[in-house]
Amino acid sequence: MNLFAERNSRIETENAFKVGPHIVRVEQQKCAVIKLNLGEPDFSVPQHIKAEIKRQLDLDNTHYCDPKGLLSLRQAICYQINETRGLKTNPEQVVVFPGGKPSIGLAQQVYCEPGDEVIYPSPGFPIYESFIRYVRAIPVPLHLEESANFTFSPEQLENLITPRTKLIYLNFPSNPTGGVAGKALLEATAKVILERCHPNVRVYSDEIYENIIFDAQQYRSISSVPEMEERTIIAGGFSKTYAWTGGRIGYAVFPTVKEADVFKTLNINYFSCVPPYNQEAAKEALENPLSKAAVKKMVETFEARRNLIWLKINEIPGITCQKPGGAFYLFPNISGVCENLGLIEKHQRLSKEQQSSPDYIFQMFALYEHQVAVLDRKSFGQIGADGKYFLRLSIAADQAVLEEGVRRLKAASEDLSGLDKFLKERPDLIPAWIFAWFRMRAASFSGFSACSTLEKLHNFTYRLDQFLEPPLVRQVASS
Repeated sequence: MNLFAERNSRIETENAFKVGPHIVRVEQQKCAVIKLNLGEPDFSVPQHIKAEIKRQLDLDNTHYCDPKGLLSLRQAICYQINETRGLKTNPEQVVVFPGGKPSIGLAQQVYCEPGDEVIYPSPGFPIYESFIRYVRAIPVPLHLEESANFTFSPEQLENLITPRTKLIYLNFPSNPTGGVAGKALLEATAKVILERCHPNVRVYSDEIYENIIFDAQQYRSISSVPEMEERTIIAGGFSKTYAWTGGRIGYAVFPTVKEADVFKTLNINYFSCVPPYNQEAAKEALENPLSKAAVKKMVETFEARRNLIWLKINEIPGITCQKPGGAFYLFPNISGVCENLGLIEKHQRLSKEQQSSPDYIFQMFALYEHQVAVLDRKSFGQIGADGKYFLRLSIAADQAVLEEGVRRLKAASEDLSGLDKFLKERPDLIPAWIFAWFRMRAASFSGFSACSTLEKLHNFTYRLDQFLEPPLVRQVASS
């Protein structure tokens, strides 16, 4: 009898969190890491929102509440959606979730039978792809082309739609590319969906970055296109717009009340409800006039950073980068860097256990040897990503930090000898429990006391078996 159910092998994760232990390891051994991997604003939650959280806590508003979400918050969401998109939704179509993620996977559970097909953007937010096989649906990536500034053509989408298509994910502005869809593309996309898809096919429009948009562009939602309101799930939240990633307040507006009630049932089963004091603060965020100024200041800062770092990253030989229209990321193409370092050929010569992708190797090399953290292309969709070498850089950091991060990336892009050393040692492949054991026991054995560097740890790894007592192995491995 197996301990874990087979379905656990079919779900993936988000590399933005997986890289965290590597960052900790590097900082313990070397120095502070420039963290350009983070997908959260570096601003504080606006003061009036924090004040409302505190006020609600003082009112003891800490108990169970409506699993669908507080009616007052759902009314505020509904008003904002209708005003900005020209729709006529009602609060009973709105469900509040603990963050923006739950409705992504729950939508696949609710709408997809085994064998149904899910179309999703790639590169895109990794949770779109990670859940699909878990529910035994079929992943169908819609590849966003660099040449089109990471959008797609209606013809591309049309070619992917089949009678088994059940769910289509869209995300503008996009994570990780910052791509923005204009009115013409959304209208043409809607035309394809209306002509080719069954009325029960749902479009999941992830609009979490709707307020972080640059160059005086106007945000547009596919739900505003005639006849698409009846087919579109509008998903949003408060993490990005209000720099409130820890608050975990997301929502979705469904085409019908019947659908919203199904998600309410799942909320009951999974979460019971979302903390009411945070929901009241989310309502404050939507309704207080102070929010507009706070968001405007943050977006203007992101835009100024984008302008500067986009220029600087394009100055690095071997890197090209499209100018993002929204969100707070850059997504540079590092194919030239991989070629200049001979990394593509070197990757091919690695053992199967050491292979991943050239840009992932560069990501880890930049972290371990140059102390700058970024994410590779396959962190944002693995299917069909071979041969595509990109990095995602978050611009959610002070300008000086960003400039130092770019300087370190440039140094890594030129460090041929450092790369060869890294490939020989591969400190990123040392299991975490061995690393923890080494730090705990290094002083206990002759020959280990001076081995505080990752290089020497790697050189001694082969000797661990003769020193590790089985109980200690089990103890460290389980910790």
